[in-house]
Amino acid sequence: MRKWLIPLITIVVVIFGVYSWLKNFNNKAVVLQEDAKTTWSNVESAYQRRNDLIGNLVKTVQGAADFEKETLTQVIEARSKATSTTIDANNLTPENMAQFQQAQTGLNSALSKMLLVVERYPDLKANANFLELQSQLEGTENRINVARDRFNEGVNNYNKFIKVFPNSMLAGMFNFSEMNRYKSNPGSENAPNVNFDFNKK
Repeated sequence: MRKWLIPLITIVVVIFGVYSWLKNFNNKAVVLQEDAKTTWSNVESAYQRRNDLIGNLVKTVQGAADFEKETLTQVIEARSKATSTTIDANNLTPENMAQFQQAQTGLNSALSKMLLVVERYPDLKANANFLELQSQLEGTENRINVARDRFNEGVNNYNKFIKVFPNSMLAGMFNFSEMNRYKSNPGSENAPNVNFDFNKK
């Protein structure tokens, strides 16, 4: 066997090993990153479902005579702002996420106020459509919490993968940067209370 074959084979094996390592890192990072982006889409989808339910809730409340117009207007405006505030999954910057959360918090506040006012309208509290929307809204709040938790879990898995050694050396080379977790504003982790005490006089 010729002497030059041994170093050649060694070089080929090393190159193949390095290539496999780089390929495996890149592919796994891409999969984890895309999974995290998909979970963000699920977060926005859950919020959109809530916004749709609130729109239907507003229509039902509007049918009540003498219902406070100012309260309804606040909900309608907050819902409009929350619906228009979306984030592309490729642009999940802290600033954009804070803006998104601020819009949702504003809607939470307006909705909570409206639900408190509803307490003074017995006919609304007994309205079958209102009760159904109330039940769906409560379930959607749970979906939102689950979706946000899954997003943070996906981001956490991705961030850990690109930050551990030796992956951290390759992350910059392949333009993989840390993703931002979803952080609620203080107090916004408490969903609006959509339950009523129907025995209250």
